[in-house]
Amino acid sequence: MNALLAFRSLFARQAKGLLIALLLSLVTLTAGVALLGTSGWFITATALTTAGLAFNLFVPSSLVRGFSFIRILARYGERLSGHDATLRLLTDIRGWLFKRLFPRLPLNDRSLRHGDLVSRLTADVDALDTAFLVAIGPIAAAAVIGIALTTILAWLLPAAALVYGVSFGMAVLLVPAGLVLASRRVGTDIVTRAAAARAAVLDGIEGHADLTLFGALGRTQSGFQALAERLARARGRLATLAAFAAFGVQALAALALTGSLWLGLRAYANGQIDGPVLVGLLLAILGSFEASSVIVRSVAKLTTAMAAAERLNAIANAPISIADPINPVDLPAGLPIAITDLSFAYDGGAPVLRNLTLAIAPGEHIAIIGESGIGKSSLLNLLLRLVEPQSGQITLGGVALSALEQADIHASMALLSQDSPLFNDTIRANLLIAQPAASDEALWDALDAAGIGEFVRALLRGLDTLVGESGRTVSAGQGRRLCLARVLLSRAPIVLLDEPTTGLDRPAELAFFDTMRSAAVGRTVILVTHAAFPQGTVDRVLSMRDGRLHAIDTPIALEN
Repeated sequence: MNALLAFRSLFARQAKGLLIALLLSLVTLTAGVALLGTSGWFITATALTTAGLAFNLFVPSSLVRGFSFIRILARYGERLSGHDATLRLLTDIRGWLFKRLFPRLPLNDRSLRHGDLVSRLTADVDALDTAFLVAIGPIAAAAVIGIALTTILAWLLPAAALVYGVSFGMAVLLVPAGLVLASRRVGTDIVTRAAAARAAVLDGIEGHADLTLFGALGRTQSGFQALAERLARARGRLATLAAFAAFGVQALAALALTGSLWLGLRAYANGQIDGPVLVGLLLAILGSFEASSVIVRSVAKLTTAMAAAERLNAIANAPISIADPINPVDLPAGLPIAITDLSFAYDGGAPVLRNLTLAIAPGEHIAIIGESGIGKSSLLNLLLRLVEPQSGQITLGGVALSALEQADIHASMALLSQDSPLFNDTIRANLLIAQPAASDEALWDALDAAGIGEFVRALLRGLDTLVGESGRTVSAGQGRRLCLARVLLSRAPIVLLDEPTTGLDRPAELAFFDTMRSAAVGRTVILVTHAAFPQGTVDRVLSMRDGRLHAIDTPIALEN
């Protein structure tokens, strides 16, 4: 429950809508109980009244119709206001989660799989809609109904008030509390196993080609089947516990009804209560337990909501990977890069970089080559301050990166990596990520500089052309150039290129290097690549070996 309380400020934002839903739920239950009670009294009184006596049929029949319409309208209003407030609440939770998540990326917990993260951002957030809509609200409304009917019984049938009050209190409070305690672990199992199943599906889709080629589809399917069976067993256990709780509620309802009937018949025999009133009270008692049965079904979902809230809080409260300084220094005008005695390793593993030293003048173009996994991309991550070195220092314009705000660092550097994505949106929207206020003229200048302006102009919708998920509607070379255009649009004085020609054939690769050389004039360029590039592409070529950089005097040797 403490995990749900972490979202109390977000619940408070929707307090008005949730309160309206609660009040309408209360009206709905009250009208339902009053409808049953009035109908019982009316029918019984009519049956007991002789034909020769006058009996006012219009008032009670009007009450029956009135309570019926009130119940229908209140139920509709409750669903409308409750769902509207809940959807707004989920919107706030998603915004809160993303706001807290991004400063913590990359997450330090490397055991968190991509599919599990997706599950937390979608299914776990959606699970929180049950916290109020089907749990807290019904419990609160039922408690009010129980108190009100107990008060009425204390007035009209005092002997039954205690029996009903205790039975209803146990059905509304004790049974749900017991169900929460009994199903707490099961709810956690359901959420974690459902997340594992979603992650397995995502892994299977992403790796389908490799699984097929290596003949591993059968093992993968068997593993997923086992996951699905464990999830089904967990849900079965929760359903069993909910069924026992529902039985307990029905047993308490029977106890309240039979106890009130027995005590009511004694009161009737003693002339302490009229027959129609007794029948009306008994049906009202029966109707009030409708709320308690809803609560049992709701509480079964509440346990999964609590588990989902714990998972969301776990990533929202994870340690911030890189923190801004308390008193940041302003970014200098000139931006030479100096790296001194830099050492870096991942999670206490073997050092990737060892006492690396490098100086790059503003506007200089350098290339770093070397084997895969030797630390080239790690160096770029350190320059962007996405990770921190174990020792040594990187300065930008003479100021240590740790003394600068991350926003200033990132504004001064633009990255084009082999994984730079094209989002499922228009070309315009993909470019505006780099500079949201850019004009169409600036967009076309960036596209022309990247060598893809004419291609975009030839498209029927131009800048408003959809590129599809991961840029599926364009070729690999065109996708690379669109990403380069985005980098150029950023106007960052430092451009970092991490294997930018991955997936391109040789002619497209050479064309890309030629475009990059002319488009990045005046900017500092750090190129990390395996590809052979023509002489004159960069000013210096460095080779990374054993965690250090070594100068290469003849870059022409890299050309095919």
